[in-house]
Amino acid sequence: MDLGTIFGIIFGFSLIAIAITQGGGMSWFLDGPSALIVLGGTFGATLVNYPLKDFLGIFSVAKNVFRRVEYDPNRIIAQFVQMSRVARRDGILSLQQVAEKSRDPFLAKAILLIIDTPDPAVVSEILETEIDALAERHRKGADIFTTMGNFAPAMGLLGTLIGLIQMLRKMHDPSTIGPSMALALITTFYGVILANLVFIPMAGKLRDRSAKEILVKQLILNGVLSLQAGDHPRVMEQKLHSFLSPRERRSAFGEGYK
Repeated sequence: MDLGTIFGIIFGFSLIAIAITQGGGMSWFLDGPSALIVLGGTFGATLVNYPLKDFLGIFSVAKNVFRRVEYDPNRIIAQFVQMSRVARRDGILSLQQVAEKSRDPFLAKAILLIIDTPDPAVVSEILETEIDALAERHRKGADIFTTMGNFAPAMGLLGTLIGLIQMLRKMHDPSTIGPSMALALITTFYGVILANLVFIPMAGKLRDRSAKEILVKQLILNGVLSLQAGDHPRVMEQKLHSFLSPRERRSAFGEGYK
């Protein structure tokens, strides 16, 4: 589990709850019809905006926000340096065992491609297409949450307008004006909370995860092309280090090669 995501949501809602209880009762901010307007309106507008299949996919996408994923580019680079040494000593066919034991399907596929075809252009085209398709899937998932974050405050405002209309219809009874106004504003409160503490932050987390995963796959792509070209391990490491900032680089050949 990603503790940062869980802690952020709990921390944000907790501080808001504490602030609410300091000024009155929590029950003042609980209203079923207001929640239905915001959630129903947000989900309904999102369904209009995206195909049903894409909308239903957000539930599996949302799980990725809470799943802990470790991306270690330096580990990938060190692995390629070692594979380069093996390939230069025993030939590129010796890397087939590495592909068979790899837990990363993309890495295994990339290694098998350079074994099966001598043309770097073909390898590059296949892997770049897969990376582009992955980036598009990730972009769509993040965009759906961003869209929900944009719709939620608007649905909150819609609920407020509904409440104001209902309040104005009861102007003959002044005692109902205050409670009706408070109830009308709750929908805007729900919309702002959902947008800025749930939907938009989740979209940001998904984009960050996507960028890191694509970086790793770009490392793998350039690593296998370097293997296929027969580059020296030090040259390969320098090529792959170009994707990282100087502070992130860890060299297998000493500090001077960062």
